[in-house]
Amino acid sequence: MEQPKKFSIRFDWQYHFLALPLALIVWIASIVHLVGQLRAGEASLVDWILFGLPFVLLLALTRIRVYATKTQDRIVRVEENFRYYRLTGREPDRRLRVEQIIALRNAGDTEFPGLCARAAEQNWDVKKIREEIKHFRPDTMRI
Repeated sequence: MEQPKKFSIRFDWQYHFLALPLALIVWIASIVHLVGQLRAGEASLVDWILFGLPFVLLLALTRIRVYATKTQDRIVRVEENFRYYRLTGREPDRRLRVEQIIALRNAGDTEFPGLCARAAEQNWDVKKIREEIKHFRPDTMRI
């Protein structure tokens, strides 16, 4: 019996629905405030600082998220390389790109080595890899 495939986007509610929106709201409010002060000819250093701090906060929040995602990608790559070695006794094809390995993580153990070989030989994209997975193995840890 074929298992249902469910590739879903997962959210970290504290980041996606609290920190990021609040930082964006504060930055927009600071822009409105700064524009008002500039039109009145009363802009001061404090107004510019109030504009810059939320902007820097937004930059930091987005970079932190990028770093976390890249770290997850590296961990998945190491896990799947070890899984391939455990199943076959050899290293995976070096032509496999990180995004291919990440997509292949959802393949069951029986089809994983074959899908790795075909994905490398035929240079499959993520969508094609996901279409070819017959025995879905969910990844419940990735955000």
